[in-house]
Amino acid sequence: MAIKKSKFIWMDGKFVKWEEAKVHILTHAIHYGSAVFEGIHSYKTEKGTAIFRLDIHIDRLFRSANAISMNVKFTKKQLREAIKKLVKTNKIQDGYIRPIAYYGYGNIGVFPKDVPTNISIIAIPWGHYYSKDLSIMNSRYRRHSEKSAVYGTKISGNYANSILAMYEARKKGYDEALMLDLNDYVSEGPAENIFLVKNGSLIAPESRSALPGITRDSIIKICKDLGIKVYVRKVKLKELKNANELFYCGTATEVAPIISVDGKKIGDGKAGKITLMIKERYIDIVRGNNKKYIKWLTFV
Repeated sequence: MAIKKSKFIWMDGKFVKWEEAKVHILTHAIHYGSAVFEGIHSYKTEKGTAIFRLDIHIDRLFRSANAISMNVKFTKKQLREAIKKLVKTNKIQDGYIRPIAYYGYGNIGVFPKDVPTNISIIAIPWGHYYSKDLSIMNSRYRRHSEKSAVYGTKISGNYANSILAMYEARKKGYDEALMLDLNDYVSEGPAENIFLVKNGSLIAPESRSALPGITRDSIIKICKDLGIKVYVRKVKLKELKNANELFYCGTATEVAPIISVDGKKIGDGKAGKITLMIKERYIDIVRGNNKKYIKWLTFV
């Protein structure tokens, strides 16, 4: 999706004009992927712009930073306020927000000894990541084992694995990839979690190689309130291909129906009824139209 520019980027406590937001070529994160980040969504509501589940995103950013021993020089409260102020200053309504902490300039070696931690926040206008239902393929690239990465964190370098899978899928004419773990269980997409619908119930594949997404957590809670049974368990590829419905979910993705896997049609080859019901309820919540979930929104 093409980037829509905004006026300012927040860098280490200062608002910097878009064109002037630069880093040195010897920034450690450029060479080694030593950065952690979050993707956060804001939405236009009747009460103004609202940021979806901001606090839990900030909590995960700090967990990720701790995983690679970063010393973030701002508090959670300071970053929350910086995000709100940036969104307001850039006049963002439907937007994508990316706070990123990264090892900066100071050492060309792999080990970031004496390398400072920098942090920036981007807030840009945002539409829909996918504009159609998806055809996906099982990638030959596997998701990282929890023995080779830190479970539940968003470390930039790990996403090279996703790039490989996405290029493979796009070159073969698919919209997106599906990734298994090292034990041949369904993990997730390159940047999304996946759900199955079977016999009216929701199944969330469980794998320690997948990111336990915030949107995934939200959908599990929403479905329980809708009276839809939810099962969190290991899933094999064969079972996934025999689901009645499939969909990806994520901050940028929201809820994206999947209509085929490796050329095999899922259900009747159209977005499923339960998927669309979940999608409608999710959009209703993020738009501030459901009072039960209003605590998930931080108004700017």
